[in-house]
Amino acid sequence: MAEGTRSLRGGSPGSSPLLGGRGRAAAASCPPGHGFRRVTLTKPTFCHYCTDFIWGLAGYQCEVCNFMSHEKCLKNVKIPCSCIAPSLVRVPVAHCFGPPGHYKRKFCTVCRKSLESPAFRCEVCELHVHADCILFACSDCRQCHQDGHQDQDTYHHHWREGNLSSSARCEVCKKTCGSSEVLSGMRCEWCGIMAHAACYIIVTPECTFGRLRNMILPPSCVQLFSRNFSKLHCFRISENLQTETDEDDDVDGSTQGSAKEVQISTDSSKQTLKIFDGNDAVKRNQFRLISVPRIAKNEEVVEAALRAYYINDDQQEYELQTFTQQALLSDDVINRNDDPEDSNLGSVFRESIPEAWTIRAKPKDEEVIRIYPAWLKVGMAYVSLRVNKDSTTQTVIKEVLPLLGRQTESLQNFKLVEVLMGSKQVQRMVLDNQEPILNRLKDIRKTSIRQMNQTRFYIVENSKSIVQVNLFVGGLPPQLSPEEYTNILKDELAIKTNVVSVSHVYQVQGAVVLKMACFSEAERIYMLAKDTTVNDKPLNAVVIPEVMASKIPQNCCPLLVFVNPKSGGLKGRDLLYSFRKLLNPHQVFELTNGGPLPGFHTFSKVPSFRVLVCGGDGTVGWVLGALEEIRHKLVCSEPSVAILPLGTGNDLGRVLRWGAGYSGEDPYSILVSVDEADDVLMDRWTILLDAEEPAEGAENGVAEPEPPKIVQMNNYCGLGIDAELSLDFHHAREEEPGKFNSRFHNKGVYVKVGLQKISHTRNLHKDIKLQVDQHEVELPSIEGLIFINIPSWGSGADLWGSENDNRFEKPRIDDGLLEVVGVTGVVHMGQVQGGFRSGIRIAQGSYFRVTLLKPIPVQVDGEPWIQAPGQIIISAAGPKVHMLKKSKQKQKKTGSQREMRVDSMSVSEGGR
Repeated sequence: MAEGTRSLRGGSPGSSPLLGGRGRAAAASCPPGHGFRRVTLTKPTFCHYCTDFIWGLAGYQCEVCNFMSHEKCLKNVKIPCSCIAPSLVRVPVAHCFGPPGHYKRKFCTVCRKSLESPAFRCEVCELHVHADCILFACSDCRQCHQDGHQDQDTYHHHWREGNLSSSARCEVCKKTCGSSEVLSGMRCEWCGIMAHAACYIIVTPECTFGRLRNMILPPSCVQLFSRNFSKLHCFRISENLQTETDEDDDVDGSTQGSAKEVQISTDSSKQTLKIFDGNDAVKRNQFRLISVPRIAKNEEVVEAALRAYYINDDQQEYELQTFTQQALLSDDVINRNDDPEDSNLGSVFRESIPEAWTIRAKPKDEEVIRIYPAWLKVGMAYVSLRVNKDSTTQTVIKEVLPLLGRQTESLQNFKLVEVLMGSKQVQRMVLDNQEPILNRLKDIRKTSIRQMNQTRFYIVENSKSIVQVNLFVGGLPPQLSPEEYTNILKDELAIKTNVVSVSHVYQVQGAVVLKMACFSEAERIYMLAKDTTVNDKPLNAVVIPEVMASKIPQNCCPLLVFVNPKSGGLKGRDLLYSFRKLLNPHQVFELTNGGPLPGFHTFSKVPSFRVLVCGGDGTVGWVLGALEEIRHKLVCSEPSVAILPLGTGNDLGRVLRWGAGYSGEDPYSILVSVDEADDVLMDRWTILLDAEEPAEGAENGVAEPEPPKIVQMNNYCGLGIDAELSLDFHHAREEEPGKFNSRFHNKGVYVKVGLQKISHTRNLHKDIKLQVDQHEVELPSIEGLIFINIPSWGSGADLWGSENDNRFEKPRIDDGLLEVVGVTGVVHMGQVQGGFRSGIRIAQGSYFRVTLLKPIPVQVDGEPWIQAPGQIIISAAGPKVHMLKKSKQKQKKTGSQREMRVDSMSVSEGGR
């Protein structure tokens, strides 16, 4: 774009609206923080305010954040510029950035440009940024837990601009507020309501969490002290997905930034300069590129450098320095043409001009700073205070307290805290009482003027801080005493018992929960546990929050979500992202990171909750088994379980109406269906495997028989040909696991191994004996014997059949009975799968004893193995489990909230 003359200049951060919307009206006459310039349009352009096309060749663009506007819309612009965004943050909360990826039809929140190259997105909120813009994103993520800093019980809407569906509708005026062309429209990331930029300011500030309010774990009920832990650790996000650039804020903008900016320097009349913003940027080699005319005043270069770092201060307060620290004079001219006629400029320019410069703040004798009152209930966002060279931390506190109405209190009761609101980490440092404030400001600016723009000062009350970090450690030997677990942790992790104690022990699972009163010790144990093995088994460590059950509203029944990211062709990873956005991330657990136990422990004190399991039937069985083992330690001992089927067969999901498999449905609709689901009971069965002969391969035939083992069954148990096919499929998947990432391929492998067995003949009825409810049952000529608990087998086939039979009762999943069915071979199984035949009905009962006369393949809920000769006893497994069956009635209309989720929360949005 060719630029014309300056038309309008916005206010500086000092004139920006106050926190919490206290000054929005005052910004109506002047766009908050923007510096608009009239530009000539060379390509189709849309207004970021009204989203309409800008007709003609002229428009107005902010020189800092690239906000485009009609001339008629300028007076109505309410969206603040990126340069003052840090000053508008209510509570600083760092973001949790995932790995870089390609995100279609998304826009960067900082520079407002399209995300055409690999970019970052926050795993907790809807923030999207370019790799070179990530340093300038302020810490305005959702506050999902209390951490002792500005804790609150009343939650306001958490607004995020843009990246809405083009069909999104405003909550206020009911008109379309989304756009696929520009960053436009506002959305609350808790309740999901959307509004125009001009409408959202009149929405009631308090947020009620929307349609999913009864399923969301309220942030005010969750406590997590996480000073030394990254956001990835706090939300249990797998680090194996992360890229190398995950240290602090070390995203190297020197390459990615230059690739985007260098395009503006192709004009031969312009030059490109490297600009560093302080010593930290020089050390990290992180620079920004600017394009300026080859003959340019120093003021013009300084102003361009400030815009590159999203700073809208007066350029007279800054200067450019070379690496030799020689400041340019205000009337110097930078010329890189090296023409002979320019030799009259002065000796400093006779040599080649350096390509790299550092922008520095000029020293000041006094300035105005903002002091924020932290969680002191004083009814104001901040107070402004003028400081000079004699001002120290103690004098600042003394001057601030009367302004806050606390003049009668002792200075010793308060402290001044410096807070750096980085995009990845919020860092806090208590200032010494005698530290000169101006010197501190000078040091910050010398380090980075960008960091100065993201730094605040809080006055807080001195109080004895209580540190408590809960760490779940699994992978320990099972069935040990608390003392034995403590000794193991002393030996392997060198824990300090004066600050670390074992608060909970799970002996069956071989896991403990450590309570630590020291941040550094907690971080050391966490990092060490990840690289430690006990009895050749690696330990796993998970940071878990504490749920304060007494604060949960009475009508709230939060949903505990378990996701197996390896199920469903890796769709589980996208569902993890979506559910973290729709709910509180602390109620979403990844099963590959410690299994179900950390989730159940976190919810152990919650009086009422439900469970959603995202995975195949094997995953569901895993979670139900863990629930049975820990049930006695839960306040809500019988939570209802819903299923989002991600596996291959998904027979249990079919029976409970959750479908044959997940195919990209809107996650928001799934949660609404779970909320409306009906509670039903289901039988679970215990299978005792008691081998009477040693397993095959014993040396010289001298070996003890395998010890008895117990497995749980939810769906079905098969012996013979059915289990043999499952075993062959299992071996094929172990050989090439990378190929088994879709249901279509998995079923194809089943067909292949079935065809290979079609000519085999077996006489299973001669190799086993069956006893049902203490009565011997004569078996017909069969090759497979199957015990079924649900009316779905082998990906939806009805093995029992629908014909009436007076000998047996009509099967139900909660009748306390199992149905026994026989199949004559692979062809018979294929006919059952096609719906042409049903199995051979053999028996129905509640107690079964099967005698194996030779080794026979056995499978329980899809998990196969070869069982040695001996006894198999099947009996009911205690109390029935509560499951959630999808309601037949259509979902209720939820207005704009429902429309909002169609695009923004679709799992296909982030196609990497």
